[in-house]
Amino acid sequence: MFIGRELVARLLKDGHDVTILHRKETHPFGAKVKQIAADRNDTPSMQAALTGRAFDAVFDNVYDWERGTTGANVDATARMFLDRIHRYVFVSSVAAYGGGLNHYEGDGLVDDRHADLYARNKAMSERALFRLHQRYGFPAVTLRPPFVYGPGNPYYREHFFWDRLRDGRPWFLPGDGRRLMQFVFVRDLVAAALAAMEEPAAVGHAFNVAHARSTTQAELLESLAKAAGRNTRVIRMPRELMQRMGGHPMGPKLYFGHYYDLPPITTMIAKAQRVLKFKPLDFAEGLQASYKWWKAHGQRKDIDYSFEDQLLARARMGESGL
Repeated sequence: MFIGRELVARLLKDGHDVTILHRKETHPFGAKVKQIAADRNDTPSMQAALTGRAFDAVFDNVYDWERGTTGANVDATARMFLDRIHRYVFVSSVAAYGGGLNHYEGDGLVDDRHADLYARNKAMSERALFRLHQRYGFPAVTLRPPFVYGPGNPYYREHFFWDRLRDGRPWFLPGDGRRLMQFVFVRDLVAAALAAMEEPAAVGHAFNVAHARSTTQAELLESLAKAAGRNTRVIRMPRELMQRMGGHPMGPKLYFGHYYDLPPITTMIAKAQRVLKFKPLDFAEGLQASYKWWKAHGQRKDIDYSFEDQLLARARMGESGL
């Protein structure tokens, strides 16, 4: 719902008729937005729900984190719109590259046997869509964002750090803090999706959509503190030590935000800038907007700091030379 919520709001603002497809019985967008109830991983369910319906454009930004959304799922959905759609915009991920720095869109994606299910599914989904484009002229466009951030982020990422800032807790920085990360503001991703819907030259292409400059983890912490107008203590600690003590990027014992401490994948965005006229918001402004939303809408919750207390105790042992 994170990307979808922003996308629906922008489409409505621009005067489009909007229908959402999801598994729930209700939605929060009001009477102007129609809905279709179906499970996109269940092809018969999708066929029953979509028979007789026509759309100018489809935005496919759904991924089932429990079961995975496969290339076959995406292929089956796309085939329901052959010869009767203006544009099919699929939100993929830089994870499809598998790793590495400064990727261009023409770089290879992971193969069908790759160990990471998410990366494999995104890559297979893109290949399925581009096969349909090559064989039938299917008007597919794919977008490859890195970490998406902004107001309403449901993942415990930027809010992870601001919760600790509010509670007077230190932040832990893995290793030397030089591991690179790259981000895209959610509204910029939505703007790219809308541009992909309209731009004829986008058909049949993939686009990296992100801030032009990647940032180190140390720089990220500086930017988060600056967005909040606060300072906090940052403790450097080897990630191998934190992980040996039970820490994991996915949790439950987080030490650097949900899924934030991963091997770097960065991209070049010149193609999106040229074809989609993509102009990302300044990272500092995007974080300030996210922080403003968190202050107004972030729900205060009890946080179990016991693991971080263990890390803090270990850091104090190191400081004392024990």
